[in-house]
Amino acid sequence: MRFVEEAQREFLDAISFYEEARAGLGRRFKDEVDRSIFWIADHPELYHLRPGAYRRINLRVFPYYVPYIVREQTLWVLAVAHGSRKPLYWISRRNVAE
Repeated sequence: MRFVEEAQREFLDAISFYEEARAGLGRRFKDEVDRSIFWIADHPELYHLRPGAYRRINLRVFPYYVPYIVREQTLWVLAVAHGSRKPLYWISRRNVAE
């Protein structure tokens, strides 16, 4: 499993944001994202292929989703994206593994 650089930065920024909002909330966000990513690593084909040739998992508690692709046995996390901000701003990242 690999994060594209921008996705890693988004992930860390969101952790910081939530931790600043309330102590411990950043850890809860991190844990939920980690669980979701480990789940998709074990079940990458479970989620349907969306227009644009990617898949995604929605977080249960936080208003974020994790879009991903699988290329040559590697799961690429394309973004840690807020569900109501700039839809598909990250879509050009799909080309990272080509």
